[in-house]
Amino acid sequence: MELLIILLGIVMIGAVLIVPGARRVRAGRQAVRGHSSAIDPQAYGFTPHEQLDVRLPGPDRELAGVLDELRRTQDWHPAAQLLALTTDQPELRWQRVQTLAGAAAHELAEAPGEGGKWLRAWRVEDPKEAGGAVVHAEFLVRQAAQTAAVSGAGTDEHRIILEEARSVCADAALLAPGDPTPYIVELAIARGLNYRRADFQELWSTVTARAPHHMGAHLAALHYWCEKWHGSQNEADAFAQRAAASAPEQSLLPALPLFAVFEHLPDVNMVRGLYQSDVVVKALEGALYAARTAPPGHPVLPHVRHLLVWFLVRAERYADAMEQLARVDGHVGAVPWSYGEDPAAEYAAYRALAVAGWEQAGGSPATMPR
Repeated sequence: MELLIILLGIVMIGAVLIVPGARRVRAGRQAVRGHSSAIDPQAYGFTPHEQLDVRLPGPDRELAGVLDELRRTQDWHPAAQLLALTTDQPELRWQRVQTLAGAAAHELAEAPGEGGKWLRAWRVEDPKEAGGAVVHAEFLVRQAAQTAAVSGAGTDEHRIILEEARSVCADAALLAPGDPTPYIVELAIARGLNYRRADFQELWSTVTARAPHHMGAHLAALHYWCEKWHGSQNEADAFAQRAAASAPEQSLLPALPLFAVFEHLPDVNMVRGLYQSDVVVKALEGALYAARTAPPGHPVLPHVRHLLVWFLVRAERYADAMEQLARVDGHVGAVPWSYGEDPAAEYAAYRALAVAGWEQAGGSPATMPR
């Protein structure tokens, strides 16, 4: 907890980590600049660019209300009460923990030394509250990532923050023994602290014992097996394919291979037809199947829809892209847009290209898929 107080009390120098995904997203935005002035996304009922919500991947009215109240009053109690309602909904709990921690980190970046005081108060005033502990742990993970962006991964400062995050995860797990969320947060810590594979597998077994088909957990674990971390493209693909093959009905796990493909795309595409290739098409169809069959209110479903938009536009499947846009428009707090410096602009660029392609093929607002 001492590190949280220090982090919230000092001036943080922000920096954006430019990752391969960010370069790929920006390339799409540059490609669409010539189209955006010729279309009217609002004619399709889309949210104006300046009103896109970058905090959330999809609609969550209760959480949005709590975020507004946190910023206005700095009172942490509504956030604690909201998380307390998710003890039997691990996917929703994970998503809300992610968003609350992200809000605290964003407020701190906006107002160094002042922003996000509600999280510090939460931990000081009720250190035994499980929700506050797990949000604190995720917040520290995000601060460690920012530190790595400024001074590099593996520095003493980076490791100190991650070690503190691991300690807070352990506290959160003791406070809520059946909750998989602290262990899911630790999956990101495992990447940064270079867990041995045996140790990572042990952690993963702990997660799956509590939530075997948790989509958020699988997304977090996938990164460990990616080439840019501790695995390879083949290992990441194998992990994703195993999860998809073992998925129960109405699961989002059939979409996991599309995330694995995204993480290993080349920064510069020199292959004509890459997005119509068998590998991409198969992953796309799996994700489309997951999006069609998952419960409409699944809290992680918007993440799948956002990535589908990105791939479908690049594959020039504009009708399918418009169908996803109709269901997810308005919120842009998800990969791939969050990899960019301006998520709303990244999303709006792809949306504009989807509309342009749709209209070029003879589509109109009246014939848009709903």
